[in-house]
Amino acid sequence: MTQKQPINQITEGVIWKQLLLFFFPILLGTFFQQLYNTIDTVIVGQFVGKAALASVGGSSAQIVALIVGFFTGLSSGASVLIAQYFGARNEHAASDGLHNAYAISIMGGILLGIIGSFATPSMLRLMNTPDEIMQDSVIYLRIYFAGIIFVFLYNMGSSILRAVGDSKHPLYYLVACCLLNIILDVLFVVAFHMGVLGVAVATLISQAFSALLVTRKLLRSDGMLKLSFSRIRFHGSVLKNQLKLGLPTGFEAILFAITNIAIQSAVNTFGTDTSAAWSAYGKLDAIFWMVSTAFGISITTFVGQNYGAGKYDRVRKSIRVCIGMDFAAAILLMLVLVCFRIPLFHIFVTDENVVEIGLKMMATMAPFYWLFVFTEVFSGALRGMGDVVVPMLITTGGICLFRVVWIFGVVALFPTLTVTLLNYPVSWVLTSVLFLFYYHFRMKKL
Repeated sequence: MTQKQPINQITEGVIWKQLLLFFFPILLGTFFQQLYNTIDTVIVGQFVGKAALASVGGSSAQIVALIVGFFTGLSSGASVLIAQYFGARNEHAASDGLHNAYAISIMGGILLGIIGSFATPSMLRLMNTPDEIMQDSVIYLRIYFAGIIFVFLYNMGSSILRAVGDSKHPLYYLVACCLLNIILDVLFVVAFHMGVLGVAVATLISQAFSALLVTRKLLRSDGMLKLSFSRIRFHGSVLKNQLKLGLPTGFEAILFAITNIAIQSAVNTFGTDTSAAWSAYGKLDAIFWMVSTAFGISITTFVGQNYGAGKYDRVRKSIRVCIGMDFAAAILLMLVLVCFRIPLFHIFVTDENVVEIGLKMMATMAPFYWLFVFTEVFSGALRGMGDVVVPMLITTGGICLFRVVWIFGVVALFPTLTVTLLNYPVSWVLTSVLFLFYYHFRMKKL
C-alpha cells in the first residue's frame, strides 16, 4: 500500500492564514538580521562615537549591501527552482538544486572574500568617504569580507529552507546568532575597548555560527533536501537554470546598491554629521523594508510552489491577499515611525545636530512608504513564476537609472539634502505604475 503524501499547506491551506504563518517567522528573522546589524550601530554610536558610527553604518554598509545583495539575488534563482520542484514533488531535481546551490555559495564566498579585501580602500575612496573615518571603515570591511563565505552559506541555506515552507528554523538560527553577536559586541567593545575592530570580529564569529547551524539542519534533513558534502558540486543543467533565474535578480541588487552608493556619496558631501544621521535613519528605515521584504519572500515561495503545482487561480488570489496585508503594514509602520521619531533617533545617537538632520530625512521619506508595496509584491510574485528579466528591467529603469539621473541631474542643479532624498518617493511611484501594467499583462497570458 502506497504511503499517503502529507498535505502541503502552501498549495492546499487557507491562503491568508498560511501567508501569515509563513510571513511572521520571516519577519522575525529579518528583524533579528537587522537587529544583528543595528546592535553594532548602537554600541559604536553610544560607546565609541559618531565617527565610528559613520564607519560602520555609512559607506561600509552600502558596500556590504552591494555584495550581499548580489548574492541574495543570485540565491533567489536556487530557491525559486527548488520551490517549483518541491511543489511538483520532483525529488531528484530538488536534491541537485540544493547541492549546486551550496557549490555556488562556497565558490562565491572564496572569490568575493579575496576580491573584496583588496578592493576595500578603492571602493571607500570612490564613495567620498571622509578621511576621519577611512581607517576604521577599511578595518571593518576587510574583516567582514574575510567571513563573507559564512554570510553566503547562511543566506543560501535559509532561502532553501524557506523555499520548501520552513521559515521557522532560519528564524531560530538568526535569534541565536543575534544573541551571540550582542554578547560579543559588549565584550569586545565595552569591556575590551576594541572599537570598530571589536564590532567586526564579533560580526564574523556570529556569521560563522549561523552558517554552521543552517548547514547542520540540512545535513540532518530526512526529506528530499538532505545535504551531503560528497555531492556538493556544480550540476550543469541545474546551474544553468539557477543562474538564468538568479543572475537578473543579482544584477538588479547590484544596481540597487550602486544607486544607493551614489546617494551615499552625495550624502557624504554634506559632512560627517549628515553621514551619521543617514546611518541612524537607515536603521529606522530598515523597519519598513524588513516587513516589505518578508512579504516579498513569502509571496515568492507561495507563487513558486502553486505555480509548480499548476494552481494558477491560487497564484492570483495569494497575490491579492499579500498586497492587502503589505499595504496595511506599510501604513501602520509609517504612523509609528513618524509619531515616535524623536525617541527612536536618540537610541542611536545623542548629538542633537545629527538627530535634527535625521528627523528631516524621515519627514522626506517615511510618509511615502506605501507606494513601494506594489513593486515588492508584484516583483516577488513574478520571480516565483520564473519571470525575472522584465521585472529586473522595470526595477533597474524605474528605480536605479532614474535615481542616478536624479543625482547627477536634479541634485546638481539643486544641491540640498531634501532634493537628494526626494528621488526615493518619486522613483517608488514610477516603478509601481510600471509593475501594475506589466503584472496585468503577464497574468492575462497565464
